Amino acid sequence: MIRVTDDPKIRIVTIDRPERRNALTLDGLDSLSEAVREATQPVVYLRGAGTAFCAGADLDVVAGLDDESATELATSGQRVANDIEGAESVVVAGIDGAARGGGVELALACDVRVATPDATFAEPGVRLGIFGAWGGTTRLPEIVGMGDALDLALTGRVVTAEDAHRMGLVSRVVEQPRKVADRLAANDPDALRVVKGRVRDRSSTDVQLAREAEAFGELVAANADDIAARRE
Repeated sequence: MIRVTDDPKIRIVTIDRPERRNALTLDGLDSLSEAVREATQPVVYLRGAGTAFCAGADLDVVAGLDDESATELATSGQRVANDIEGAESVVVAGIDGAARGGGVELALACDVRVATPDATFAEPGVRLGIFGAWGGTTRLPEIVGMGDALDLALTGRVVTAEDAHRMGLVSRVVEQPRKVADRLAANDPDALRVVKGRVRDRSSTDVQLAREAEAFGELVAANADDIAARRE
């Protein structure tokens, strides 16, 4: 279900279950988490096989769960999203085709989200009597704002890539998202790691600023020769 291809600077992680629009089971979630956490490359590129990015949780599995098992599935999805967000690698979501429910929420955990013009997004859980519980009620309003988050989560409507770009759900709409990951991977790996860590820091402003200054000083000291040689 999870296929990994390693390049020197990029690990490509493919959710490979196209016959189910890359819907995930508990085993698939565990494999996805492992693939991201164990990456040694500075960039991880997350994609889906076939015509979808990810349909979220496999609804055939969800329909057979009791309360305890359903809670376990939600907790597992949240853990994987946290693992993506907390990974040392910069994680780029290349979204082509449908992202639904948990697929949207896994994308929200990525550091950079890039869509093709054919990408579509929806949180359709309310139509089924459920909702996005892999961090959807926390990351969605944080990223797109309360108004758009409530609109998406309460209506279950499908939005286009351009709509997603307008509301900040994705940062770019391009024909080949992989090229964005390649461009990121061409940068200094230590700088990528530090910038991600600083931007993701949830500490108080004073603590964040102090850590930012310290990290900047360390990078300058480590890269002084390159800075002098490469300045534009």
